[in-house]
Amino acid sequence: MASATPAPEYQTSAPAEKEITPAPGTNGMNAAGQRYDYGGNPLFHAHTGGEARLPAFGGEFQPGLYRPTEHRKFANPAPLGLSAFALTTFVLSLVNLQTRGITEANIALSLAYGYGGLIQLLAGMWEMAVGNTFGATALSSYGGFWISYAIILTPSFAVLTPYTSEADTASVLGFFLIGWFIFTFILLLCTLRSTVMFFCLFLTLDLAFLFLAVAEFAGSNGNATASLGLQKTGGVFGLLAAFLAWYNAFAGIADTSNSFFIVPVFHFPWSEKAREARVKSEREMA
Repeated sequence: MASATPAPEYQTSAPAEKEITPAPGTNGMNAAGQRYDYGGNPLFHAHTGGEARLPAFGGEFQPGLYRPTEHRKFANPAPLGLSAFALTTFVLSLVNLQTRGITEANIALSLAYGYGGLIQLLAGMWEMAVGNTFGATALSSYGGFWISYAIILTPSFAVLTPYTSEADTASVLGFFLIGWFIFTFILLLCTLRSTVMFFCLFLTLDLAFLFLAVAEFAGSNGNATASLGLQKTGGVFGLLAAFLAWYNAFAGIADTSNSFFIVPVFHFPWSEKAREARVKSEREMA
């Protein structure tokens, strides 16, 4: 009788980690070296010494839970998604600022459909293929944002036609934008243990959504002056988010093989990378 063929590696499930109460000062481990599973979180994965590590960001679009990369056959899709997001946001923010007297956002439609929409969505799908939950969620969602925003601005879809008054139109656009403010705030919370540049990207983007949403509500209330001021403030934060996205994209592309310099991403003092650097420094000084 032929022996059973072992299941491929990708079909084998990782052994379940037992919930063990850690002793104080053991960094999530008990005396036997077993890991605490943080309340039974099914996605929790603690690194072991022999596993490769993904940076919190500046190379990978992943501030939190992640997987080893030894057998990954994909390139890093994060810089592509960030670049698509950055350029589309940059152009729309210039329109929100009414740069050179431009007030209509139609020029952003081509980018919103093709680059910020489709390409960023594809980058998010590739993040899913490499096992990056945060990157897949963020890039795919913002790709969907740009496609949906382009649909709103495309006259043939007539999305805003049922709203007969300007006040109603402004209100529903405010609903749309405030929802993205809430979603971006959720992602912002997931960057608090990553890097300063990564955190600032989501902070400025979140503020851009907030000010643009409030601008629509102010317009709905008939306060055109306040609405314009809030819109321009949202445009400023949008520009900052665009440049920060390009900065993080460059941090993910540049290395010693293609650049004479590497841009810093400034790990938070409480992040894992900063803690590892302190431990290494203390060992060298000992």
